[in-house]
Amino acid sequence: MKNIIVVSVIMMAVSTAVFAKGSTQQQQQIRMATGGNTGTYYAYGSAVGQILQEKIKIPITIQSTGASKANIQLIAAGEVELAIVQNDVMDYAYRGTELFTGEQIQAFSSLAALYAEVCQVVAGSSGITSIAELKGKRVSVGDAGSGVEFNAKQILAVYGITFAEIDKQNLSFAASADALRDGKIDAFFCTAGAPTTAVVDLAIGKDIVLLEIDDAHAAQLMKDYPFYTKYPIPAGSYRGVTKDVQTVAVKATFIVSNKVSEETVYLLTKNLIESQKDIQNAHAKGAELSAAYAVSGISVPFHAGAARYFKEIGAIQ
Repeated sequence: MKNIIVVSVIMMAVSTAVFAKGSTQQQQQIRMATGGNTGTYYAYGSAVGQILQEKIKIPITIQSTGASKANIQLIAAGEVELAIVQNDVMDYAYRGTELFTGEQIQAFSSLAALYAEVCQVVAGSSGITSIAELKGKRVSVGDAGSGVEFNAKQILAVYGITFAEIDKQNLSFAASADALRDGKIDAFFCTAGAPTTAVVDLAIGKDIVLLEIDDAHAAQLMKDYPFYTKYPIPAGSYRGVTKDVQTVAVKATFIVSNKVSEETVYLLTKNLIESQKDIQNAHAKGAELSAAYAVSGISVPFHAGAARYFKEIGAIQ
């Protein structure tokens, strides 16, 4: 009897070990952090999550969050496995700079860049026609500590303007649009997929001007911060915008916890790229997804599973 008990205990221990080993190979669920439930991250993430869950047969749950910085912190805390973030914000986290000074986080890897988040500088009908003219003006630069605030700081800097030289206000996109409509500010920065709902609504009842970032200033910005790319906001994006307006953009990007297995991330990446048409049908921003776009402008190393897929199709070496 004693020997039987010993053997049973050993078999239970072996079974537990095998189950534990197997559980690291098979992801039981994927929790995806997005953004506010009225924003593009949430809508896009919900569309992609439904498509990927059907393809890879792993439940994917969508969480509404405070977007990029919060999403990186959620991955570091082990509360989500997958998140959408700006590629500039993830660069800050990985290197421990800007928003993440003193709080370096490297618990995540890149999976794929998804679509452009356009740095839009919106002015009213007060005669402002260039970013250089924002000096001394009332300017909203997004929520305090947000990625938008750092975009604004960097863009103004290449025009020789510091935050100390503007009447800086920290307002959300919706609050910025309201303030511009009411004449309480002269301009605001907005980093989001274009067209952006808050700007669309503003332009319906008020004349707006989108301020250009010309070639020389864009080149300097991209030299200083390699995560930026040039981007033309198409004519017709907003009422009264009758020609393309050049600016710069960062990229909405999927990042993934380093704890997720290589096989699971491989399947996520493969089915993300190969489901582009389905994603485009579910959300307009899916039109920007491609293997080439997914691997460019990314400064944080790819997860082994993502790298494996992109190497297979020749997108990276």
